[in-house]
Amino acid sequence: MSAAPLLLLVEDDERLRERLARAFVTRGFDVRQAADLPDAEAALAADPPEYVVLDLRMPAGNGLDLIPRLLAADPATKIVVLTGYGSVATAVEAVRRGAVHYLTKPADADEIVAAFSRDSASADVAAAPLQPMSLDRVEWEHINRVLVDCDHNISEAARVLGMHRRSLQRKLAKYPPGR
Repeated sequence: MSAAPLLLLVEDDERLRERLARAFVTRGFDVRQAADLPDAEAALAADPPEYVVLDLRMPAGNGLDLIPRLLAADPATKIVVLTGYGSVATAVEAVRRGAVHYLTKPADADEIVAAFSRDSASADVAAAPLQPMSLDRVEWEHINRVLVDCDHNISEAARVLGMHRRSLQRKLAKYPPGR
């Protein structure tokens, strides 16, 4: 058994996952990789990790859904959610479910390791930005809040928002607008 702390890296982008895995190994972690949620659950069943880097959006589901299972296996697990589709609503939801921090891509290994060292979820993760948001950003935040309230059910969120499901899917496929 390795004395290095076990880190589970759940990321569907293979190139990013490989690059981060190499970076974590050089920082002293024993890294297990998972390309999707079923792979992550299999790795969790084999050996619960001490640290988890968890992508938010993946083809087979939502990373937020894995947080309770990770913490049920080991409540001391420190989880950092990493996403290219950041919003205040998903940041708050990730922290509410038990993540210690929420980072938007691109984030390097040093930023992620620093996020693990936080004692608890930091208040700045959920804090609203101080400068006014653009109208596009306000729309993005509203859509993500409704999506979280609908348990990430796109059809239900589209009904609540009064828009066609495919229109909502197109909006969600885009990167969030700048503040």
